[in-house]
Amino acid sequence: MNYLENLFGLSGKCAVVIGATGELCGAMAEGLAGAGAYVYVIGRNPEKGEERLRRIREIGGEGEFLACDVSSKDELEGLRDAILADRPGVDVLVNGAGINSPTPFLDITEEEFDQILSVNLKAILLSCQVFGQAMLDRNEGGSIINLGSISGLNPLSRVFSYSASKGAVHNLSKNLAREWAPNNIRVNILVPGFFPAEQNRKVLTPDRVESIMNHTAMKRFGDKEELIGATLLLASQNAGSFITGTEMIVDGGYDCMTI
Repeated sequence: MNYLENLFGLSGKCAVVIGATGELCGAMAEGLAGAGAYVYVIGRNPEKGEERLRRIREIGGEGEFLACDVSSKDELEGLRDAILADRPGVDVLVNGAGINSPTPFLDITEEEFDQILSVNLKAILLSCQVFGQAMLDRNEGGSIINLGSISGLNPLSRVFSYSASKGAVHNLSKNLAREWAPNNIRVNILVPGFFPAEQNRKVLTPDRVESIMNHTAMKRFGDKEELIGATLLLASQNAGSFITGTEMIVDGGYDCMTI
């Protein structure tokens, strides 16, 4: 085994990637598979799930698609049980399901607010409960990577409900990292900057893009593959063994810009 493989390799590990039918978590799933993990692609759309598996197999990875409504604890428990019927345990959990809306503040309905919090926050809480309990029972540690957001650090205009949900994800993740550190279960927040994806394209108007570029030191959007390095660091039991409760920011310098 070479030096880098020993640090970052995930051969023999099991990774569950919730939201892997989407663009960002899909790239993360491919990265985990490329490093040797058996990846469970979790989402609602079988067609997108099979396409993700095709890409994973193209790079020599292995995995399978399982459908799940991650806002339902019953479905998450069924998902966990199905995985544990085939695998000794889950080593890496990525929570990346998310939705967004550009609704002006005074027009936000209770239904919309509840839906965004259900997908962006409640689903992460439930997933951490369900799979975290399995990690605790196995007593071999693990890595949980929750997808945060730049808006979880500082609220963004035009996405009020989304910013509120992501701020809560950051807080929840840090609290959980403290709770499970003695059990060697590491909980971190991966914080993408601006990466064009299906959920945010509707808010990327020309004036919005100009504002983002003016506030991003590298003057460009991120590419989804640029999340893979941070993902492998946080997932690895060797390279990332002392990293927990952190916000791993991948944003091209957005967070460091002031004037």
